[in-house]
Parts: sequence; C-alpha cells; structure tokens
Amino acid sequence: QVQLLESGGGLVQAGGSLRLSCAASGRTFSSYAMGWFRQAPGKERELVATISSGFTTTYADSVKGRFTISRDNAKKTLYLQMNSLKPEDTAVYYCNVGNYWGQGTQVIVSS
Repeated sequence: QVQLLESGGGLVQAGGSLRLSCAASGRTFSSYAMGWFRQAPGKERELVATISSGFTTTYADSVKGRFTISRDNAKKTLYLQMNSLKPEDTAVYYCNVGNYWGQGTQVIVSS
C-alpha cells in the first residue's frame, strides 16, 4: 500500500514560481520511478515530468527549462519546482508512482 500526499499548490501570477511536494508512505520509495502529471479543465491528464530511481529526469516539451523535478529519498518526498509560470500551466497536479496517485493539488496561474 502506497499513499501519496501532494501540497504546495495555489494561486500565482504569471511569471511567478511554486514548489510542489509529494510525501510518500508505504513501500520502499527509492526503488521506483515517480512522476508529476497535470489535468486542466476539460482536458486529459498529461505527463509533466518523471524521475527514475537513478535520478534520470524527463520533461514534457511545454515545461522544459521552466520546471525541475527532484526527489529526496531520505524524506520520501518528490518535488516539482515550477518557475516562469504561465496561465496555461493552470491545472490540478498529481503525483504518481506505479498504479498509485495522490489526490492532487490545484495550481492557478493568473495573467
């Protein structure tokens, strides 16, 4: 059983920054790849970024150069640093590992 709890969302102006966190509990955290997804109103859930157990990262083209995914295995926490935010980044952001999902945290970017 794995539980994921996201935090750090909120309302920010375009050009601003937010840092999302995802605290994990349950199985061994360090052995698994993890990712951030997002879902905007009326749109399908999309992959934002992933990080492997070996700290290899991948990003959606839309966030490359602006977002940074990282993990702290000792704290069992996944992060997403989001800079230069745009209104199109507005979405609910979800943490994922395997078949497990968090409840999501809302990010709203005003223009």
